Amino acid sequence: MRQIKSGISDRNVAENPHMDVLIRIKWAISTGFYTFSKKARIEMEIDDLTELDVAESILNAREIYKKLRSTSPSRNKRREYLYVIQGTTLDGLVIYTKGKLIEAEGTETYYFLVSSKRAM
Repeated sequence: MRQIKSGISDRNVAENPHMDVLIRIKWAISTGFYTFSKKARIEMEIDDLTELDVAESILNAREIYKKLRSTSPSRNKRREYLYVIQGTTLDGLVIYTKGKLIEAEGTETYYFLVSSKRAM
């Protein structure tokens, strides 16, 4: 695993074990290593969201809302985790996402499974 300078103290990461994963997800997104499932793209189209809206919401997220263990029979690993993240765009639009970190061509990539506007 690579070391990432994030501007967040080690103390904060130790207090919240999901913080390290969130930093890795933000790193993947900020460097362009992310992709969307067909379902996520359909949901984005229905909700009139762009890739930039969804990426921006992750970069502005403060925490991982929930960590789920994948029950999908098509998972690649014995244990695979999905991360639910709620964040806002710069315009204040709240977006709900669910995704996972995957290894693609030797690079950690974030794979969006779900992406939609949050019902208010």
